[in-house]
Amino acid sequence: MERIVTPAGLLALYLTAINLAAFLAMGWDKHRAKQPGKRRIPEKRLFLLVLLGGGLGGTAGMFLFHHKTRHWTFRWGFPAILVLETALGLWLAWR
Repeated sequence: MERIVTPAGLLALYLTAINLAAFLAMGWDKHRAKQPGKRRIPEKRLFLLVLLGGGLGGTAGMFLFHHKTRHWTFRWGFPAILVLETALGLWLAWR
């Protein structure tokens, strides 16, 4: 009997959701940055989304929306986290 829900499927769903959340958060924060006095997404929260597996979405959002690209912690941190996440994923896949 074939399992409908597999661990790999759940992981793929999680990674898709967290990357989409990170991407949308970067876009939303950029939108709010253009409106003086509006509440923004804290930088810690943006980094948390990326650290939880949203490296691709956060990095893509940063460059697509041109948001936080002047901050070296974002410009270098997001891609570095993405590289580490990719390396971890490859290591786990070939283990």
